[in-house]
Amino acid sequence: MRDKGFTARLLVVDDNKVNRLLLARNLELQGHSVALAENGRVALEMLRRESFDILLLDIEMPEMDGFQVLEQLVRDLQLRDLPVIVTSSLEGIDNVVRCIELGAEDYLTKPVNPVLLKARIGASLEKKRLRDQQKELVRRFATPEVAQDLQESGFSLGGKRVRGSVMFSDIRNFTPLVESQPPEETIELLNTYYTLMFDAISGHGGIVSLMIGDGLMAIFGAPVPLPNHCESAVRAALEMIEMVELFAIERVAAGKSPIKIGIGIASGEMVAGYTGTNQRATYTCIGDTVNLAARLETHTKVAQRAILIDQATRAALPDGMQIEPLGPVPFKGKAAAVDVFSVAHE
Repeated sequence: MRDKGFTARLLVVDDNKVNRLLLARNLELQGHSVALAENGRVALEMLRRESFDILLLDIEMPEMDGFQVLEQLVRDLQLRDLPVIVTSSLEGIDNVVRCIELGAEDYLTKPVNPVLLKARIGASLEKKRLRDQQKELVRRFATPEVAQDLQESGFSLGGKRVRGSVMFSDIRNFTPLVESQPPEETIELLNTYYTLMFDAISGHGGIVSLMIGDGLMAIFGAPVPLPNHCESAVRAALEMIEMVELFAIERVAAGKSPIKIGIGIASGEMVAGYTGTNQRATYTCIGDTVNLAARLETHTKVAQRAILIDQATRAALPDGMQIEPLGPVPFKGKAAAVDVFSVAHE
């Protein structure tokens, strides 16, 4: 729970001046900072200009009533999580239900009982603290694009069909490297490697959706659409190769083994969304395009090429890129051989 000394910033909205002042005095005696608004329109202007912890909202008001304010809050990404306690003289379960359905935390009838109001404010502040903590965790452990998608559409398990590019990448001969050095050096290597790869991928509009050991999976085109997802994925791959080569030079200079990576990219339709349970889920994509990208990454070891792409990716690339056709390659799970191309890097 909150510390006793915590001061919340509250906005009281009521067209009756006496009600506003009496409620404000009560709240200030509880140690809170209070601002006042005489109707819904003024309240929304203040909410969009200043930051508040709780909104105490009357229903019957001129210009814009409480129901209309609640409807506006639900549609506003910045305000829809603001705790709202309705304080109204309107009676009837229908009014209470409507307010709750529109997102209100609670409904108190006038005259408001001070003890009950204090308890409701405490509960609402605690819920807000937990929501703010959850948002911070999402910002820390999800990509900005996934965090934005969660904020705009909310969380729900399932997916939707999208068109995009999928990339798989991993470090060559990683197992022998791990066995030849202390665990601390391996963790330091992976942390540096992922820092470099994340920068290249996000710099071209992609998101990293999966990390397993030395391997990663990235998506270009979801959850945020990316018109030139094929080119973006390939340019990210080229930057990744360049970064790894520079990193390898530093490792050799420090007396350590260099590293190399292989990258596979495939483009097309896939199903993207959140998979898992309500307690633990991740944003990912599935489908034939994803499987093909994984097969291409594995085939880089056989083809002795750093970056391999499929025909769909190749067809969307601009002139000027150095592309080498390697011919059709049979892959597990594919009825027909797949035309494979190598992207050259300097």
